Amino acid sequence: MRDRPSLTCNDSASSIDVDTRTAGSWNELVDILYEGSWDASIERFRSPFVFRGACDCRSDLSTSLMRLGRGHDDLARLEGHLLRNFRKYAHMETTVGPSVWNWLAIAQHHGLHTRLLDWTYSPFVAMHFVTENLNWYDSDGVIWCINHRETNRLIPEVLKTAAEQSGSDVFTAEMLEEIAPTLDAFDRLAPEPFVILLEPPSVDVRIANQFALFSAMSSPNAALHEWLGGHAELGRRVIVPAGLKWEVRDKLDQAGITERMLYPGLDGLTRWLSRYYTSRSDAGRGRVLCDADRDPGEPHRRQR
Repeated sequence: MRDRPSLTCNDSASSIDVDTRTAGSWNELVDILYEGSWDASIERFRSPFVFRGACDCRSDLSTSLMRLGRGHDDLARLEGHLLRNFRKYAHMETTVGPSVWNWLAIAQHHGLHTRLLDWTYSPFVAMHFVTENLNWYDSDGVIWCINHRETNRLIPEVLKTAAEQSGSDVFTAEMLEEIAPTLDAFDRLAPEPFVILLEPPSVDVRIANQFALFSAMSSPNAALHEWLGGHAELGRRVIVPAGLKWEVRDKLDQAGITERMLYPGLDGLTRWLSRYYTSRSDAGRGRVLCDADRDPGEPHRRQR
């Protein structure tokens, strides 16, 4: 890593208009991520934020569908083709019922290009994704935070009513199915873009262990970071400096937040062991895409 200049967020050409804070230490990082978690109404610490970590601070909130769709005139049409064929061929492997929302969540989970983005309720899981890739330890990372309670103020009334009746700040496939049984119906709920948070069915241990949920914009063309630029009070970015990554990684390992826990099975075990026993001097000898920017299904291999 010494033969490459460090990449900091000052080098980024991004003009994302969202409140951005830089953590100077492990303690400050934890404090920032848990800021605002006290809920006086129940006298408990329950954060209203969900989190998304990336190893490269330049990572925005574009979806994999947007990246795949470069050069396509109609993302909605492309999305329909992808999901229809996934459902057609996936029946041998999974049974999630007829809901398009369950199918969309399962497709995202298994690497299909969709309008969804992965998030977690756990700030420590988000920290893991900032520090999982040793090849990016010369670069600042980022944790995106969205207040999922406040975003519900901007959703259509029919969705607000459903959320209030269920006593939930996030949606399930069953809740959405009653209101918008198709993606086209969902997109037509309001003239202006909005975002919801969707809890996927826990079809495997990985979803449960990662405390996972997804964001969905009301248009396949809408970028969440651009939407947040117009609603800056609903989100923030937390920069994890390159110089802090080793400390964060080692403390997460000691706390048990590792690939072995987040990717149960032999694949997760080997990923954890390979990273854990890589010496600091050997880390970063090849550059791979930051996990948040690599398209689903793309191999996690070094570029030579």
